[in-house]
Amino acid sequence: MDPTTRLANEAWEALFRAQATLSLEFERADVWGDLPPREYGVLYALAGLPEGLRISELVDDALLTQTGVSRMVARLEGRGLVERRADPDDARACRIVLTPEGRTVQRRVGAAHARHVATAMTRALSERQLRTLRELTLALTAAAPTPRSLRSTR
Repeated sequence: MDPTTRLANEAWEALFRAQATLSLEFERADVWGDLPPREYGVLYALAGLPEGLRISELVDDALLTQTGVSRMVARLEGRGLVERRADPDDARACRIVLTPEGRTVQRRVGAAHARHVATAMTRALSERQLRTLRELTLALTAAAPTPRSLRSTR
């Protein structure tokens, strides 16, 4: 294996293990209440978007299947955290928006989760390293195919 291929694979493995380890720590944290982390992810995606998102846009954001997102939205809707509204641009579609209760839950859980993330990230990384990590991961994301394009090639 050539040195660049080896280094790229070692870097990927380190990034993957760090993400998986931190994700497990965050999932086990006592900040979620009765809201699973993936459901919080949907509330987070909708936060700050008064016009909401279509299910297809949530699929791209949540990195889940259309069926998985649809079921999750139905659960969140049943709990009064989101609601469906007519899409003004497409009469066949609807937009998912946070309810006032959903906004309250997202802010409460989000604040606790943000504190936990900050603690986990700063116990090993300096501010300079955090900036570098952010720049590197944003560059990787920007250069990658979109989730939608990856689905269409299968």
